Amino acid sequence: MTEEHQVIFFPSGKRGLVPENTTILQAARRLGVDLDSVCGGLGICSKCQVEPTFGEFAKHGMTADPNALSPWNAVEERYRQKRGLLEGRRLGCQARIAGDVVVSVPPESQINKQVIRKEISARPFTLEAATKLFFVRVDEPDMKSPTGDFERLRVAMKKQWDLDILPPELSLLSRLQPVLRRGNWEVTVAVHTAHDNERQTLIDVWPGLLEESLYGIAIDLGSTTIAAHLVNLETGEVVASAGQMNPQIRFGEDLMSRVSYAMMNPDGSTEMTRVVRETLGELCSGLVKEGSLVPETIVELVFVCNPIMHHLLLGLDPVELGQAPFALATSDSIGIKASEVGIMDINPRAQAYILPCIAGHVGADAAAVVLSEVPNQSEDLVLIVDVGTNAEIILGNYERVLACSSPTGPAFEGAQISSGQRAAKGAIERVEISPATKEPRFQVIGSDLWSDHRDFRKSLGDTQITGICGSGIIEAVAEMRLAGIMDQSGLIGSPKQTGTRRSIADGRTYSYVIYEAGGDPLRQIAVTQADVRAIQLAKSALYAGARLLMDEMGVATVARVVLAGAFGAHISPKHALILGMIPDVPLPKVTSAGNAAGNGALIALCNRSMRTEIEAVVGEITKVETAIEPRFQEHFVAANGIPHGIDPFPNLSKTISLPTERFRAGGNSAADKRRRRRKN
Repeated sequence: MTEEHQVIFFPSGKRGLVPENTTILQAARRLGVDLDSVCGGLGICSKCQVEPTFGEFAKHGMTADPNALSPWNAVEERYRQKRGLLEGRRLGCQARIAGDVVVSVPPESQINKQVIRKEISARPFTLEAATKLFFVRVDEPDMKSPTGDFERLRVAMKKQWDLDILPPELSLLSRLQPVLRRGNWEVTVAVHTAHDNERQTLIDVWPGLLEESLYGIAIDLGSTTIAAHLVNLETGEVVASAGQMNPQIRFGEDLMSRVSYAMMNPDGSTEMTRVVRETLGELCSGLVKEGSLVPETIVELVFVCNPIMHHLLLGLDPVELGQAPFALATSDSIGIKASEVGIMDINPRAQAYILPCIAGHVGADAAAVVLSEVPNQSEDLVLIVDVGTNAEIILGNYERVLACSSPTGPAFEGAQISSGQRAAKGAIERVEISPATKEPRFQVIGSDLWSDHRDFRKSLGDTQITGICGSGIIEAVAEMRLAGIMDQSGLIGSPKQTGTRRSIADGRTYSYVIYEAGGDPLRQIAVTQADVRAIQLAKSALYAGARLLMDEMGVATVARVVLAGAFGAHISPKHALILGMIPDVPLPKVTSAGNAAGNGALIALCNRSMRTEIEAVVGEITKVETAIEPRFQEHFVAANGIPHGIDPFPNLSKTISLPTERFRAGGNSAADKRRRRRKN
């Protein structure tokens, strides 16, 4: 019998056993992984490039050895010599599986490119960029005043602009003399002023009056996705945006898995730093090209990220963040050159600013949410939930602000779900189920029509229905509860209990079929009992974190709830309440803030005074640590019910009536009856 090996694909998270000697391309097709190929596996088109990752993966209980793939072959070598193949990549049609392996499919090798939903739309703010342009006339040298060119530039800056600039780097000093003479002693200089007003750094100098604007990039470095926004620093306009999956996902879907990878693999931390910096460099280079800009005009970067991403970006070992007391190497804001974190294709002296972290598990991204949503200025008590793999939760008003993080895991983003996938064309993103007929209808990314519309198939074009993404699985589970297909405990009923043939036997439990795929079981999309449990665990962690903050604040209710984050912006408030993801409030009091962390990054990029403000506010936020708080587990267990096991949710009950049936495990399927007869 042929030996089988475990293969895990990222970013989809799909995994399975495949026979030894299977090519990666064949394995991808077998497991429904989105891997492109035009030539049919002949090694000609090179579209099936993949990045295998080796090391110990504790979460998956496996070790990927470098010998887990067949050796480099002649086809790959010929392609590398003729066209070039990036270091560490293999051709999926040539590399054969010889052991357990983790494989990353880069964006350019995916047929259906990921939809990175991290749009940015910040609250109104005043423009006060840290780096600005100044036109200055410099005295020419003469025999009577033998001072150097920089010294005379410095005198002119002080006299004409009241700025005392620091001596420039040698690379800029070497350009100063020819630029001054080419501009006939009139130049435009870019000066960066620190937000403490104590340092003015010369960033660049151009002859004459520069007619170009200066630009900056606001970067939201998430554990799953990275979003970058190119901004005109003189107008605040977002000129271009780009996003990409975080390549670190192949080392672990959640943050603790990445810490574990760093602990168990000697160069694990270094490797994760390398791949994320490469991706950041690619994003920034792409934005420069998209904006048709001169790279030297990109002079500012701002980063927001959670603590583990923060450490890996800076090249700091994240291991201490994986164990109590979760100590950060530094929690203060950081100002460095962009080149120090590997961003090279912009101005070599561009400045990078990283917002402060609030605590060991509440990072600069949460600080950016506070900067965007200003809970510290709110009259009423507001709960802000930044939904993601590791949710940040903030509760407060003008009197006091609390914060915590909650390990929700990747289920909300479609990972660890049987038919789950990232948001991409072909993914089901909206679901409705009729309580009367138990029949579903859905919307798919790539079409605005519902599946029961007569032109739905036509609207999809060549797009296939491939899976269900995070917003889709949340709505599906909530709709199953609303339609009586699932009871309060989260148990899916049998066909007899639910009254629908779409409830099908799946081992000892049942699944609910959303998309039948013409009877093809391999393409069928269903919500399994395991999927429901994964969502229950994620939503319980989220709710427990919120309740912990409410306990600390001494309140039983909040006035309003704000769903933040790129993913939070696509969550239906109604379905969030039905699931019990958030505390019970009137439905109109649940709103979306969009990508609040990205908004905060934009504000900090365009207004240096806001950097001082958020540093002060962060110092006043009270951190609640969920990992060591006994009440967290109590709230977590109680929150397993849908919407809750104990809390009554009176506001939800006023507008939505949920079925009260309780299903019995095992149901009434023929398979169940046979099992019971065998037991007896």
